[in-house]
This record gives sequence, structure tokens and C-alpha cells, in this order.
Amino acid sequence: MQNALLIILCLCALFQFYWYIRYLCAPARRLRKERQNAPIVNALPSVSVLVSARNAGEELETYLQALLTQDYPEYEVIVVDDGSEDSTREVLDRYMAQDERLRTSFVPRDTRVRSTKKLALTLAAKAAQYDILLLTDADCVPESPHWIREMMKGFERQESKDIVLGFGAYFYRPGFVNRLVRYDTLFNGLHYLGAALCGHPYMGVGRNLAYRKSLFFDTGGFTRLMTNRAGDDDLFVNHVATARNTTVVLAPESYTWSPAKRTFREWWQQKRRHLSVSPQYKAQTKWRLLVEPLTRGLFYTSVLLSPFVHSPFVLYIALGLFLARWLMQTIVINLSAGRMNQRGFNPLTILGMDIFLPLVNLWMLAIPKRKTKW
Repeated sequence: MQNALLIILCLCALFQFYWYIRYLCAPARRLRKERQNAPIVNALPSVSVLVSARNAGEELETYLQALLTQDYPEYEVIVVDDGSEDSTREVLDRYMAQDERLRTSFVPRDTRVRSTKKLALTLAAKAAQYDILLLTDADCVPESPHWIREMMKGFERQESKDIVLGFGAYFYRPGFVNRLVRYDTLFNGLHYLGAALCGHPYMGVGRNLAYRKSLFFDTGGFTRLMTNRAGDDDLFVNHVATARNTTVVLAPESYTWSPAKRTFREWWQQKRRHLSVSPQYKAQTKWRLLVEPLTRGLFYTSVLLSPFVHSPFVLYIALGLFLARWLMQTIVINLSAGRMNQRGFNPLTILGMDIFLPLVNLWMLAIPKRKTKW
């Protein structure tokens, strides 16, 4: 019992150290490298910015102007009204009268498909004049007027790239829910961006994602995904992204920002919707996503069991590894947050989220999910 516990404890700790240093540290390493050797962009490709809006009149009123004032020579913005019943159409009509680069389409309110958002994005992609499609949401605002320019650097570094993954952050507000949303977003961002940097891209977020129109239609777009209510951006990337055709842009000027959910219930529903598509990830992705939380759970379990084996040696080893991992977590997450212009987290928050979020994920995957249309 004593030896088995010690072996499990040490192996899980070693894997956790390896995983943090290789994957979660990768974005911070890339940011440091980019700042030392800023890429030079010569040709600037024309870009179509796609936005799907559903009852987003207030958000478009607030954020659309930032999309129309980008410091970029040739681009268009296509907003698809996804069956809105608010002021969305009126806001779009007013902006279109002021800027010819803004174009719109719409999804009829009585459209009978399981995911009208996928249909909306498909319509926008078909209407796009240019081959580069840059996706964001109606409630997102770019970090800077150089957002498009920074995201396009991903294509310019290597012309063979078809997908550019960006980071979508959430605004800071006081309170537990906002802290929960920001930590979860940062941790997941470091995970999927770090995995892509290490040659294993598996997802992207529609708040800040670019790919070629030719790739979208050559691979069938959302055809295989139309029966799913969720999972437009992450499932599409999971199915078509490879180490060869995918790259990452991490400059803070390339980020988008969104208001976070304000209540725990709203965050819970959003989180469940995102997790609902994970069983449809590729087998190798599911394996990679399973190993880390599994070793994390075994590590914590081993630490909790260590006092019961009546061996001071095992107890000291367990406490030492626990403290070392906690220190490493705090350094990696806050170092990454600092380089990405995000607020850091105190050590107790990091420890609490590290235990709480995997339990939430497990609970959500185990319980039947409620049906949602968008």
C-alpha cells in the first residue's frame, strides 16, 4: 500500500510538472519570443469579419463601431441577424447607412434547424468577398484598432497556414463569478493555445478565430455539425486543424474582450453548453484532455491518503510535492496572465479553482444536459 501510493504520487506529480511546463508555459514562451523578434508583415490580405447576432441590438450599439474603425486597408464586416426580435435590425440599418463596408444578412425566425448560429455563419461565409474569414461575437470588442492586423500576422508568418487561433478575454468585475469565469477562460486558453503551439491543435473560440474560406467549404464547413445545437467553432477546428495548417497569435493587441456572465446560473449554462460537444472531439483529443485531470485527481487523492499509511516519509514527500506543484501553478498562471495583460490570481484562488473546476466538468458530463437552440 505504502509503495503503491508513493509510486502513484510521484508519477502523477511528474506528469503534472511536465504538462504545466510544456503546454501551459508555451504561450508565455511564445510571447517572450515574439516581443524579442517582432514579425514583419509585408502584404496584408483582404479580410471578411463575420459576426452572428441574435437579439444583440444593445451589444452591436456598443461594440460594432470598434469593428468598423480598424486600422486595416481592406476589410468588410458581415453581420448575420439570427432571427432577432429586438433592435438588431434597426441598429444594423443605421450603421450600414454610414459605412459601406458593413453588410448584413439574416436567418428567418421560423428556420427549423438545430443550430441557427451555424447556419448564420455559413450564410456569412458564402456572402464573404474575401478568402480570409475572421470570426468574433456581437458582444466582443477588439483590444485595439490593430486587431485585424495582428491576427493576420498568423497567416503572414507562413503562407501555408489556414487557421489562426486567437484569445478571447473577459472584462474584469468584482465578485466570485467574474473571478471564476476569468480563471476558467485563462486556464482553458493557455491549454488550447499551448497545445496548438506544441503541434496538437484541438479547438478555438469563435470570439477570436480566423480561417480561410476555401478551407471552410473544402472540408464541408458545418455540414457534419448541423445536428448539434452547440459546437460551431471548437468542433470545426477540432475536425480540420493540424500541426501544419494551424498557428497561434498571442500579441495582446490581437485579443477580443467580452462581458462575463454575471450570475453563477448563467455561467453554469454556458459551461454546460460548451462541454456538451466534447464527446464528439477526435479520439486523440479526448485522450489528451482526459490524462491531465485524471492525473490531477489521482495526485490530490494520493496526497489526502498519505497520512493514513502511517509513514512520515510518505507524508513528507506528499506535502513537499503538493507545495511544489502549488508554487509552480501560481508562478505559471500568473506569469502567463501578466504577459497576456490579464489580472493574476492569488494562490488560494488558484488552488480552489484547480479542485473545483474538474469536479464541475465531471458533474456536467455525467448529468443529461438541457436542450438549447443556440
